[in-house]
Amino acid sequence: MSQQSQATSILVKILIGGISVLIAAFFLPGISIDGWITGFLLAALLILINLTVRPLMILLTLPLTIITFGLFLLVINALVILLADAIIPGFEVSGFWWALLFAILLSLINSLFGNNLNLDR
Repeated sequence: MSQQSQATSILVKILIGGISVLIAAFFLPGISIDGWITGFLLAALLILINLTVRPLMILLTLPLTIITFGLFLLVINALVILLADAIIPGFEVSGFWWALLFAILLSLINSLFGNNLNLDR
């Protein structure tokens, strides 16, 4: 893949991810996003976290993930959302359960759009 098409792919993922984030935040009252720019920054940050921190978290919690038949991955997704909450000032999550619901809804919306926020595919 050429660098230009890879850069275009990244920008498309951020664009679709930003739209997904804004849609998911619209439906959940425990999630607050200040504006559309914050939504796109959140999508870019989620891509970055999914490339760096999330694989390490999955590796460290592999035994727990196996014991729970993969359900612990939902907890990891919620923790990624809470990490993004701590980093981006215009993005607020009311608690762990809202982060978990947001992660699930965001995954569903991204699936409908045919987008995933990982760049490894």
